[in-house]
Amino acid sequence: MRALPILALATAVAVAALLPRNAFASPPQEAQPAAAASLPAWDQLTPAQREMLVAPVRERWNDNPGARARMYEHARRWQTMTPEQRKRARHGMQRWRHMDPEQRAQARALFDRMRGMTPEQRQVLRDQWKAMTPQQRREWVERNPPRER
Repeated sequence: MRALPILALATAVAVAALLPRNAFASPPQEAQPAAAASLPAWDQLTPAQREMLVAPVRERWNDNPGARARMYEHARRWQTMTPEQRKRARHGMQRWRHMDPEQRAQARALFDRMRGMTPEQRQVLRDQWKAMTPQQRREWVERNPPRER
């Protein structure tokens, strides 16, 4: 596994907690409506169309009272991101979705460890990570588990 771009991964993890699990999944080409490019702006959507888009977020909000503060903070942070930062976050979320459980565990451990590091310290850890064998990475993750949230 390559060293993860930490900002993208951090943002992806943060945003993923708020959005529906399939928010960025593209349906197969044949399943996309021909008029997808001509769908109206939000203000022109019908109440039923708006409800269809908002319902998954409402359901997650109502089903997880303990997660509401975190979800709200993630949404607030998303609003402050530039288009480039949002693009990187979406890319990170796509990468996350395609990781196997071991890769996800490694990403969580790396993210948690790098959170308090300076950019120079992060680069040192990334270089060390690249030099490790898969077995050494597993052992590193066992010695450095992410904190429970």
